[in-house]
Amino acid sequence: MRFERSPYSPYQGPERNSDLTPYFLYDSKHYYLQSDRIGLKLLENEAGRAEIFLRRRLEGFASDRVPESMIGQTQRFSGDDLGIAGRYKLGAGVVYGEVMRNVSDESDGTELRVGYRHEQWWSGRFRWRPYATLAWRDAKLNNYYYGVPGYEPGAGLNLELGALATYRIFERWQLLAGVGLTHWSSGVRGSPVVDDGTQFNATLGFLYTFKPDQPSEWDRKPLILRVGYGQSTDCDLMPILGGCTSTNTQDDTSIVQFDVGQVLVRRVNGWPLDIAGFIGLVKHEERGLQDDFWQINAYYKAYYYFGPWWRDTLRTRFGMGGGISYASRIPASEQRDQALRGRDTSKLLFYIDPTIDINIGDVFKARDLRETYLGIGVSHRSGIFGSSRLFNGVDGGSNYIFGYVETGF
Repeated sequence: MRFERSPYSPYQGPERNSDLTPYFLYDSKHYYLQSDRIGLKLLENEAGRAEIFLRRRLEGFASDRVPESMIGQTQRFSGDDLGIAGRYKLGAGVVYGEVMRNVSDESDGTELRVGYRHEQWWSGRFRWRPYATLAWRDAKLNNYYYGVPGYEPGAGLNLELGALATYRIFERWQLLAGVGLTHWSSGVRGSPVVDDGTQFNATLGFLYTFKPDQPSEWDRKPLILRVGYGQSTDCDLMPILGGCTSTNTQDDTSIVQFDVGQVLVRRVNGWPLDIAGFIGLVKHEERGLQDDFWQINAYYKAYYYFGPWWRDTLRTRFGMGGGISYASRIPASEQRDQALRGRDTSKLLFYIDPTIDINIGDVFKARDLRETYLGIGVSHRSGIFGSSRLFNGVDGGSNYIFGYVETGF
């Protein structure tokens, strides 16, 4: 949970100062994935790291939560930035820098950030890392988010001070916390839509961490391939789990799904539970409502083996995946439902993938099919009830019921 007052003048009614951020992190030798950022490591050693990255900029406001000062003004959207970054070890800390530019046609603005973070203050299970950052933003970036007719903030320099902290509760569980203070440039502070030019924020969360059984992606076996086909449904996720399976929808759209993954941890704590990681591509067939398009998913998935014969005789599994989903277009069903509610849409949403399946090799006593499962599931995109700025404050999403074959090789 992140707590931060918007720099805009107050909202109509009670202002929501809290923001839910589901945090997914995968870090390997060559790349990393976070909920709001994905990066490719160009160089990494003990001295430092260089990378290229794509990140989500969490500024702007939703059309159904307009600040008082922006009533009648055009909406300012969150955007996607492409950048390069580097960090270098210096004494007990690191110096870092990054330059990024908007690539999703919101502001077309650029930001350059340089700073220092102290890394070596430990006390038992407690660790904290203070930091200081200077952030230069060009005129396009500031004007887009904080300019109005008759006033443009122009380029400016922000100062950010703060500290990040972790406390290890158990071996794998950590408590996360952070505080920060941003002093905006004089141009932004002088904007008639900005209420306070000094912005305080705080974060609080929990993190469960684990290491895969094999450290390298290339060593993990088997590789998992899943192919599925599904149709849209007007049923929400919980009614589907309760037995609603109707696919007689207003739009009659469908999906073809391709997922590739690996088992990361087998038999967690000796339980009949595996954890896998997946990257998936989804082809949306929009039946003439709009052009067909692609969606990409990245998610973790837990498989629980149930029933008295789960070990050898007849393996049956319940799976629950969670991660992020980015669609190159907004699905027609999401556009329709959000328009009826007068709410925004978002290409980036939370992704949930509940499934149930049975092992075909066990059914037919076929050794060649020992790692093959047949099942049914739900492809669910969600804004988590409008609680997350990462997903543009969207309250809504879409559901597709699909059948699939999953195999390992």
